[in-house]
Amino acid sequence: MADTTVEEPKTDAEAPPAEPPSTGAPPQRVPKRRKRRRGKFIALIVIVALLVGGYFLWKHLNTYESTDDAQVDGHIHAISPRISGHVSQVLVIDQQIVKAGDLLVIIDPKDYEVAVARAEADVADARAALGSSQRDVPITSTTTASTLRSAYSSLADARAGLVAAQRELKAAESRRDGAAAQVREAEANYKKAADDVVRYKLLVDKEEISQQQYEQAVQAAAAAKATVAARIAAWNEALQNINVAAAAIQQAQAKITQAEASIQAAETAPHQVAASEYRAKSAEAKLGQQLAVLAQAKLNLSYTRIVSPANGIVGKKTVEVGHNVAPGQLLMSVVDLDDVWVTANFKETQLERMQPGQRVRFKVDAYSRYYSGRITGIGGASGSRFSLLPPENATGNYVKVVQRIPVRIDLDPGQNSDRRLRPGMSVDPKVYLR
Repeated sequence: MADTTVEEPKTDAEAPPAEPPSTGAPPQRVPKRRKRRRGKFIALIVIVALLVGGYFLWKHLNTYESTDDAQVDGHIHAISPRISGHVSQVLVIDQQIVKAGDLLVIIDPKDYEVAVARAEADVADARAALGSSQRDVPITSTTTASTLRSAYSSLADARAGLVAAQRELKAAESRRDGAAAQVREAEANYKKAADDVVRYKLLVDKEEISQQQYEQAVQAAAAAKATVAARIAAWNEALQNINVAAAAIQQAQAKITQAEASIQAAETAPHQVAASEYRAKSAEAKLGQQLAVLAQAKLNLSYTRIVSPANGIVGKKTVEVGHNVAPGQLLMSVVDLDDVWVTANFKETQLERMQPGQRVRFKVDAYSRYYSGRITGIGGASGSRFSLLPPENATGNYVKVVQRIPVRIDLDPGQNSDRRLRPGMSVDPKVYLR
């Protein structure tokens, strides 16, 4: 469409400046449409570039998961005594590097050396008792067999003695009866002689017989009296023989009873041997008990020397020379630098594609280098569940909070050869999901 605008006349002051002289070439002007097209094209290129870059950025970011809630973990060995005692030496200081087996603390061993010596003496005594008990077994067996034979022999002798005593009793009774008859005969003779003396006394007084006859009668009476006394003595002796024979019978019967009892006791030989064997077993058990006491005493003596359980650095030392320590009391800690790992607390929303074996690269805030490792385990519960006071969600004012799950990352071999990683250091790990 043609331009129909009528231009007003202009004054000299308002007149446009004179155009430069023409060179003969037509003026080159860029159309406005072309400029718009170029701007749209550039914008399109920028948008495409942003989309492509965003896609690759999204793809890159989607290949790993990261968190800043991670730290180096490791074994911190608590050094404590297993016995009570007086600390005589402390051989390390804080931050000192130690090796496994290095001596850290010495507890005064004198009391425990005495306990070992006493236990050794008890073991020797128990060994002697066991030896004696073991020897008693065959001795008891032999003794009981011999006792049984001796008891049977004693029983036979006692029975023979009883028979002999019974025969002696019968002979003594026979002699007693004969002595009694002789006593009666002697008493009758004495009575006749006494009567003769009385008669002869009357006759001699009348001088009807001679004095000699009277004296003969008196002598005969005296002789008869002596005979009576002798016969009574023989009778008494026979009675004593009877008593002796009766006592012999009782003694023989007692010997028989004793021999029978000895036989019964000897017949318990198997039980006596078994009892002797039980005593030997008891002595053997006592020896085992004393050996256990000795082993414990030696262990307690070895516990007076406290050594480092691993290579590491001493920390948190609280023990000094002269302290009296008790079992379980914390003396110091040894941080194991040979076995460290990373514990990373990932959000539960980050665990969808995370699994053991995936490669991890992380940087420690303390150093400028990167470390590599792999996931070896994912925690069984969130960190809040392991806390001292787990949250109680069964309330009316529950607010959902994204939980974090601990993930263990083990270092690749040789990554911590310089032992510069320390438990507690902050770590920024990246877990590569592909």
